[in-house]
Amino acid sequence: MTIGLAASTGRSTAFRAVRDALRAQGLATPELDARVLLFEALSITAEEFARNPDAAIGEAGAGRLEVLAGRRLDREPIARIIGKKEFFGLDFAVTEATLVPRPDTETLVEAVLSFVDDGPGRGAALTIADLGTGSGCILVALLDALPAAEGLGVDLSADAVAVAAGNAERLGVGERARFVAGDFSAAAGGSHDIVVSNPPYIERSTISGLDREVAAFEPVLALDGGVDGLDAYRAIAALAAGMVRAGGLVALETGIGQAGAVAGLLGPAGFTDVAIRRDLAGIERVVTGRQKAGD
Repeated sequence: MTIGLAASTGRSTAFRAVRDALRAQGLATPELDARVLLFEALSITAEEFARNPDAAIGEAGAGRLEVLAGRRLDREPIARIIGKKEFFGLDFAVTEATLVPRPDTETLVEAVLSFVDDGPGRGAALTIADLGTGSGCILVALLDALPAAEGLGVDLSADAVAVAAGNAERLGVGERARFVAGDFSAAAGGSHDIVVSNPPYIERSTISGLDREVAAFEPVLALDGGVDGLDAYRAIAALAAGMVRAGGLVALETGIGQAGAVAGLLGPAGFTDVAIRRDLAGIERVVTGRQKAGD
């Protein structure tokens, strides 16, 4: 589908044309999406648009905006189209190898920071392991908030590891972050103060039926949680006791309806004070547990 933009089309006219096309296709946020796409296609800021809304978009701008709008009309997420997503106040690069960071996951970061605030404090020299790091958004956000902490991010995808390392470097925590391509056992044997994970948790049989923005564009490796969605949690529970030092924390994001089952895995794995934290929508989103303190 083409929108019919021309080199002589003004910025504001182009914005309205894209907005209306997105709205006609039933997209949830057509006005916001149209602005983002226009600014990306023309390499302009909101301020530049406001100063000169009638400037012609030019031949190159028209062509680029048509392409970007077409991708959005195909339900490709905005973050994938522009290659970045804001998370916890930081902009993260995303690629086809990584999940797009979601606001729900900020609940996991907040849970960890609450643990730190109630205990060692944000100036402590903590060590953090992030299992299934993806874009690195969880680990990098934590390192940004904890200036003396160091972290290890692990992911099966070497491409995701490269993205995460690039994000850490660009956001100023690269010297305190290390990333490894491998399974969760790559973090085993370490003595971490905190282990975090937003692992794959979608039931395998339901992936194809998810909204197109997820099913068609998110990496299956980061979605597939096995038959019941809990495979990754079982793997983490089996390994976590050997990863977390006495008194340390494990914090796991969960899917809707999974928190109780995940909490039930942590007790037998040797964790105490198992708790469930809700996200802003009231959904049980994060399960935490403390490693038993040493005698």
